[in-house]
Amino acid sequence: MEIREDRREQGLVVAVGGRIDSNTAGELEKALLAHAAEPRLVVDLGAVEYVSSAGLRVFLMLVKKSKAGGGKLALCALAPGVKQVFDLAGFTPLFTIEPDVAAALARIA
Repeated sequence: MEIREDRREQGLVVAVGGRIDSNTAGELEKALLAHAAEPRLVVDLGAVEYVSSAGLRVFLMLVKKSKAGGGKLALCALAPGVKQVFDLAGFTPLFTIEPDVAAALARIA
C-alpha cells in the first residue's frame, strides 16, 4: 500500500494506492487518523484495488472522528469494485463521495 499527502489551498488530499486489507489497515489507520482533525480532508482512492472489512473499519473511524471534530471529509475516485464494497456494507450514505479530487475539494470547500 502506498500513501501520499498533498496539502492544497482548499484542503489536505491523502492519496492511497494498492490493497487495503488486514495487513495494511493499521498503517492506513495511523496515516488517516493523524489527519482526522483537518478542517477539509479528501481521501483519493483512485489507485486502491481492494478494500477488506479491516479497511472499512478504518474509514468508519475516520468519518466519526472527522465529524466529531467539525471537519469535512470526502472520498473520491472509487473504483467500481471498491464502490461496491462500500455499497454492500451500507457505508456509502456515511460519506461524501465524488468522482475526482477536484470535485471532492469543491464539495467540501
